[in-house]
Amino acid sequence: MNIVDHYLAGLRQAMPPEPLAELALASGASAAQLDSLRQAYPLCPDSLLRLLAQYNGTYYQKYAGGTVLVYMLGSDVFEYPYYLSSVEQILEDRQANQRSIADIYGHYLEDDPGIVDARIDAGIQQGQRLCFSHCMNNGGSSRLYVDFTPAASGKVGQVVRFLHDPDNYQVIADSFDAYLQMLIDDNYGFLIEDNFE
Repeated sequence: MNIVDHYLAGLRQAMPPEPLAELALASGASAAQLDSLRQAYPLCPDSLLRLLAQYNGTYYQKYAGGTVLVYMLGSDVFEYPYYLSSVEQILEDRQANQRSIADIYGHYLEDDPGIVDARIDAGIQQGQRLCFSHCMNNGGSSRLYVDFTPAASGKVGQVVRFLHDPDNYQVIADSFDAYLQMLIDDNYGFLIEDNFE
């Protein structure tokens, strides 16, 4: 069983009945949609493509059976569950994020080097990272990225978590596969009851 099938099997077992029924309305991205994502991000992980081929987004995503709004991802910040972005949302984020972390924070990066993990290149445009997930309040507090242009000490394909207030960019996994495995190992801890009330 590949990591995505393993992840989804465990997710469906751990998920409460109501969001699970809603998730059943979702379908996967088309081959053309996945190709457009590959063109924008040639190094897009196969496991992320496989996940999107099962579910093309869970944030107010319209499907034939209805609109889906379901948390299906987490991070190292357990109070924040995350939605899976659709291919269209990922490409929109790419266009909307032309500034770099250095552009956004300027001299604050020198004043507080803890804002950015040393494995992250603060000089590249944010849109060069693939934003695959926004947290429960639509990304205002946290987003997740696959980073293809890391700093020298980082790894191509590492997963970066942005957290707001205090702002912080942190590598939370060396790859998308390792990220999914982290969530499996944490027993889908983001699916706490408080997040579904």
